[in-house]
Amino acid sequence: MPNLTLDTLQQTIIDDVRRALAEDVGSGDITASLIPADRLATATILTREAATLCGTAWADEVFRQVDPAITAQWLVKDGEQMQPDQVFCKLSGPARGLLTAERSAMNFIQTLSATATRSQYFASLVEGTSVRLLDTRKTLPGLRMAQKYAVTCGGCHNHRIGLFDAFLIKENHIAACGGIAEAIAQARSMAPGKPVEVEVESLDEMQQALSAGADIIMLDELSHDDMREAVAQTAGRASLEASGGITEKTLRSVAETGVDFISIGTLTKDIKAVDLSMRLAM
Repeated sequence: MPNLTLDTLQQTIIDDVRRALAEDVGSGDITASLIPADRLATATILTREAATLCGTAWADEVFRQVDPAITAQWLVKDGEQMQPDQVFCKLSGPARGLLTAERSAMNFIQTLSATATRSQYFASLVEGTSVRLLDTRKTLPGLRMAQKYAVTCGGCHNHRIGLFDAFLIKENHIAACGGIAEAIAQARSMAPGKPVEVEVESLDEMQQALSAGADIIMLDELSHDDMREAVAQTAGRASLEASGGITEKTLRSVAETGVDFISIGTLTKDIKAVDLSMRLAM
């Protein structure tokens, strides 16, 4: 379960920004055209609340695509903490470009910083344990890669990217294939190099998945006692992932059962945009 890095996301960032500007700017920013084309300006971006910064590469790409003459000086890096009313970016360049780029750049930063901030908070809840918190596919449409990168900035980790890079065999897949062993056998035959994960709802099903050679076994809404028993029975022969119904109140106790991973959709789907402000000066 590798984490995404900016080096692997360059084309994604370009494409994300291109789509964002197409929907926002369209045929042109008619309001910015009121300003003389040669007028220069400076600007600062600040946060009105504590947050973990993320999205600087997306903002840089917004400025580049709108007007390459815009320069950005980041005073905080992705993954670093910001305090209320802290200026974290200084901008300079053509006033038209700064105003046209403002909303798209801020949208990326406020959304990805929100994801990183929530991830950092949840990571802090399991600090001192060996568990790794994983994101899910419950992401904003079109921003999956960006949000998954933001999760890593908050100190959590990536699950599979989509339906293509790993098997996750759930109840309906098992029923359609004729059983846990049959589903795993078919997965191994179809794509020998892909990780095979199986979702189970009981210790009996866990044993079936273990005997059939699953790489990862997802324990779906098992009790804490059953999770601890699963850890003992597995004894390292497969990785164990807890999932389903886990909240910030129960997260620590689940982590302390000894499972390897906890997947939790709230990292990406239950976010509130960070409150940011951009101030322009001529």
